[in-house]
Amino acid sequence: MTKQRKNNVLRLLEKRGIPYTAYTLPAEKLSARETARRLDVPPARVFKTIVVLRAGRGKPLLAVVAATQEVNLKAVAQAVSEKKVVLASQREAERRTGLLAGGISPLALLGRGFTVLLDASATEADFLHISGGQRGLNLRLAVEDFIRLTGAQVANIGRPTVDPASPGGAAP
Repeated sequence: MTKQRKNNVLRLLEKRGIPYTAYTLPAEKLSARETARRLDVPPARVFKTIVVLRAGRGKPLLAVVAATQEVNLKAVAQAVSEKKVVLASQREAERRTGLLAGGISPLALLGRGFTVLLDASATEADFLHISGGQRGLNLRLAVEDFIRLTGAQVANIGRPTVDPASPGGAAP
């Protein structure tokens, strides 16, 4: 991996003394599964951020689930005591966060009022991989540090996705 220029997320992690490892990937929109493949890490350790809109007014939610999962909207709604939530379109997610899809990260949106929900599967290991706030930057950091930094609420908000590459389309 090539050396990464420091962005605000990296500067923040360093300022707070939070250990991390930065990985540089192509600056294009990669799926979380493709990121896992390129980094040679289990897809269950690579997390993606999905922007979820409340049915009424209010700041969007950031649902963080593993590459092997999709967001369970009913579980998200229940976790935040909402009757209904919906997935943001890519365009709406980019507009609401100011970040490009493939680079949306709770770490880049600290202090902007987003509620962060982290799927409970993240706590099954000591570390996770997540976008560093721009396409082409992936960070490995301790799950505890991610939760502490983002104020993430841990809940069962993910459900297995069907992996089209698997025989029979079964989830891995």
